Amino acid sequence: MIIDAHLHCTGRETADDVLRMLDEAGVDIGVLLAPFLGDGYSLDDAASLRRGNAHLSRLVRGHPDRLIGLAVVDPRRPDAPEDLRHAIEQLGLRGAKMVPTGWYPYEARVQPVFAVADELGLPLLFHSGIFIDGRSGRFCRPSYFEALRDHPRTRVTLAHMGWPWTDEALAVALIDRIHGVPHAQAQFRLDISFGPPAPYRLEVLSRMLAVLGAGSLQFGSDCFLPCTGAHVRERLQWVADLMDEMSLPRDDRHQIWSGTAAAWLGIDVDATPIQVDAFAPVFPGVEPVAAQRAGFSALVSRASAGVDRSASDGDLWRPVCC
Repeated sequence: MIIDAHLHCTGRETADDVLRMLDEAGVDIGVLLAPFLGDGYSLDDAASLRRGNAHLSRLVRGHPDRLIGLAVVDPRRPDAPEDLRHAIEQLGLRGAKMVPTGWYPYEARVQPVFAVADELGLPLLFHSGIFIDGRSGRFCRPSYFEALRDHPRTRVTLAHMGWPWTDEALAVALIDRIHGVPHAQAQFRLDISFGPPAPYRLEVLSRMLAVLGAGSLQFGSDCFLPCTGAHVRERLQWVADLMDEMSLPRDDRHQIWSGTAAAWLGIDVDATPIQVDAFAPVFPGVEPVAAQRAGFSALVSRASAGVDRSASDGDLWRPVCC
């Protein structure tokens, strides 16, 4: 089984679009985030976030076995706690995504939203680390999310392994391991949707596995809908190549593909470990990890020589957001 635990809605997708994409990609369950970027949606516009949550509710309704919706709220607003409660209790969404832009997770003004999430025992997904699109990542350092330990019934995922503060993200997630909390009951885990550029990926993922174990790591494509199954499959292939390069055991692969996310979401899935050759042959147009790293190095060399990046070069910097 494969769970893609990080898929962005834009408001342009339909349920049929999403289900078709999941089938094409070979993904069993998609975790969808309410739209909050572009096309009339903004983190600074609470009314647009409510519209986005309503859109997502319509999208996932009737497909609980395939689609799980996470609301988006702006915790700076005094009405945000009720917006979150409404999204869960009335709209049927099952958790929340929050992006610290203009607020720190430890601030007193945002704790009421976390208190509602704690009361309801929600899975929460946070952007952590730098923003590739140039927004300031100063609000998103992994250590700031330690404040969520005051709300212990929340189940927290930090996206992108906190890049470039990956060791800091590791340290936050490690506290549960130090105290002997089983992976499935841990409060913190890390979404491996890639913040690290290609040359860093093997090093970072290897360290996370060595220190935390696969039960603290989960797959997310960070793709924006509507998209093709090939787009998501490409991200799957990146991870599969890394797993092969590390000769990762089958049980660890299963945890990353589905086990960790299932525990985070609080769902009981009849999961089957992914086979070692699950992503062979390579999906058309997908480069192996070594080629990605070589391409990235060439890009850096050209950039240092003052040569402009081409459109295809830009692909090496994806994903660019949250």
